[in-house]
Amino acid sequence: MEPETRNSIEVSAGLIFRSGKLLITQRHAGAHLGGLWEFPGGKREPDETFEQCLVRELREELGVDVQVGELFQSVTHSYPEKTVHLRFFLCSLPSGEPQPLDCAACKWVTKDELAVHDFPAADAGLLEQLCAVWDER
Repeated sequence: MEPETRNSIEVSAGLIFRSGKLLITQRHAGAHLGGLWEFPGGKREPDETFEQCLVRELREELGVDVQVGELFQSVTHSYPEKTVHLRFFLCSLPSGEPQPLDCAACKWVTKDELAVHDFPAADAGLLEQLCAVWDER
């Protein structure tokens, strides 16, 4: 953890593949990094694990229940206003179709389509690693 913890947040995000596509969500325009695309998830509450956070956040954000699998990547990225500690988990979506309940939009994209969406700087390394293993998913 960074010494300055009041400007540090922990985030859990899901990597959900289906039929060769990956689910992405768009941040609300007025939010931090507004308008950018990201992987669904959110801030971890003090009393929950990263996995519990992900289940809760995807239920709130997209109205779906996911099964959280293995940790794919951990990233720490410092923005001018805060440091974000992200954990990205591979998840499965047993049933249901995601709806943009608490995000501006959500959609399934192919590997080629992923490249035309703008993501936060913290996701740069993850995007490269995802593309490298995409066909295995």
